[in-house]
Amino acid sequence: MARITGTGQSPTSRARTRASAGAGLLLLGALLTGCGAEPGEIPLSEIRPESPTATPEPTSAVVDAAAGAPAAVTAHNGLIVSRAYTDASRSTSAIVTLAPDGSGQHQITQPPDRARDDRPDWSPDGTTVAFDRTDPQSGVARLWTVATSGEGAHQISQLCDSSSGGADCANEDERAPAFSPDGKQLAFSRTWGAQDPADKTRSQYSDLYLMSPEGTDVQRLTFLTNDKPYSGSVSNPSWSPDGKQLTFEYRTSATGQPANSRAIYVVSADGTGLRQLTPWELRAGDRADWSPDGTRILFTTYPAGPENAPGGGIYTIHPDGTAIGALTPAPSDAFYGAAAFAPDGQSIVFAQAPAGAGADLYSMRPDGTGVARLTTTADKWLNRPAWGTAELPAAPAATAGATAEAAGPAAQAQGQQPTEEPQSDDE
Repeated sequence: MARITGTGQSPTSRARTRASAGAGLLLLGALLTGCGAEPGEIPLSEIRPESPTATPEPTSAVVDAAAGAPAAVTAHNGLIVSRAYTDASRSTSAIVTLAPDGSGQHQITQPPDRARDDRPDWSPDGTTVAFDRTDPQSGVARLWTVATSGEGAHQISQLCDSSSGGADCANEDERAPAFSPDGKQLAFSRTWGAQDPADKTRSQYSDLYLMSPEGTDVQRLTFLTNDKPYSGSVSNPSWSPDGKQLTFEYRTSATGQPANSRAIYVVSADGTGLRQLTPWELRAGDRADWSPDGTRILFTTYPAGPENAPGGGIYTIHPDGTAIGALTPAPSDAFYGAAAFAPDGQSIVFAQAPAGAGADLYSMRPDGTGVARLTTTADKWLNRPAWGTAELPAAPAATAGATAEAAGPAAQAQGQQPTEEPQSDDE
């Protein structure tokens, strides 16, 4: 594979990149140029479409006229996959699967000591899980895949050929893989370049890429940091059900615009139509998730301050940026982690933790009611769940009809009416 270059672009390529932000950005660039500003100085907050993209009609669901909401999508709700810590110090994490009722947790990756497996995502056919693994020595991440059974774990070839040297290979880091709906592409975030002298945790460049699950046909999708080194990081892509668009998180640095904030962005799968979806004030982050019918996007907000601090919430928004609605109580004294729709669109799985405690997984209806606790393993800090279509493993004959102790807490709680407050909280 040819070595991936980080910032070298021809004038033609740069013109194409900036044009992809839409006619509104070109107009703004012309106005700013008249004021002496360079195109690279256009604030990211000004990257907006010329006009909002219309919210799509449901594509895989039938609208229930009586209820005024999409009916159930014809899809099988299979296993949930999640990140889980394996030690009390939370220095090592693995990928686990569990049933929709929270039972049958099964660890499917075997990370080395102090390595972190994280950000799992299902292949559309439910046979494979993609994830990233952070090396305990270098602190950089690589992309991996593993079969649902836990067999065949292997690393996908990294993009940069370090044998040829060069700044583009420095601090090469690849995270947050996401399968396209047809299973033919992986979207992921790539960070590379020299470290920021003022912040050794940040590298020069960070953007979104696409490639095949085998690591071939690599293409760069976004150029948010191309003219603004150290301005921020791109991560956590998620595909629309039709495969035409992706959401991702953009998190600004101390030198970003605005500083130290985060928001969800949308871009077309061909790199055009880049626009900001959520306002900076909400501080939306992590992996957003599209409803199976494509009409809503699920996301989580995070307050400023230390990681895992309470005070955020789970929201939905239309793909055109309208109709932001909260699904969890506000203000909140709980931490909320990433959330994901069930394949049939009728349930949501999410992470939650009370202040000062560990996280478990919960489920709720798409309107925020019917909250049910799925797990009671807060010491594992389950988070970043993804709900796939993989079949649940058959129960051994000797344990069929196992006791409630073996089943998840939600086996009895599914469908119950919501309590005054969520039954518990996440990380």
